[in-house]
Amino acid sequence: MYQDISLQTEDALLLRQLDAGNKLAFDILYDRYWKQVFNSAYKRLNDTESAQDIAQDVFVQLWTREGKSPIENLPAYLHIAARNSVFKHIEKQGKLTGMPDLVHQIEDPLLRADSDMLYKEFLKSFDELINALPAQQKLIFKMRFEEDMNSAEIAEQLGLSPKTVRNQLGKALATLRSSLFLIHIAFLLYQQNK
Repeated sequence: MYQDISLQTEDALLLRQLDAGNKLAFDILYDRYWKQVFNSAYKRLNDTESAQDIAQDVFVQLWTREGKSPIENLPAYLHIAARNSVFKHIEKQGKLTGMPDLVHQIEDPLLRADSDMLYKEFLKSFDELINALPAQQKLIFKMRFEEDMNSAEIAEQLGLSPKTVRNQLGKALATLRSSLFLIHIAFLLYQQNK
């Protein structure tokens, strides 16, 4: 009981430091809870790489959450964040597998041409976003998603620590996610004004 209270107090202090941008506080929390978050995702997916990606996303969210309401129970917060990320991952997988098929199922040739064009424009924009990433993030992102290498393989090939690879990948994903969100908003506005 005393150990739990002591750990919660230490977590609260580290979270305040994290809110102030303290990288060491983030590293301590990352080292302390990464395995727990990974295990939470792995139990639901039974896929090591996806669970690693989800754990990375959860910690990117923790790092970039500045100014939001305080976290009172960090292990519970991380567990819920991992669970929600798993659900989003499963939903995304379902949507991505059907996306090209949906474009080609459109019967009206004019609508299909518009859909094909928008899809190609999206892919072009996505490639431009990837190419605009800092060199190391771009390289790691392409090795992970184009060459299907995991963090350990990338780390070995580049002579980096797996943690550095995960951090760089997390930063790349955060950048792409925010940029894609803006593209999505622009697309919705375009559709409304059409």
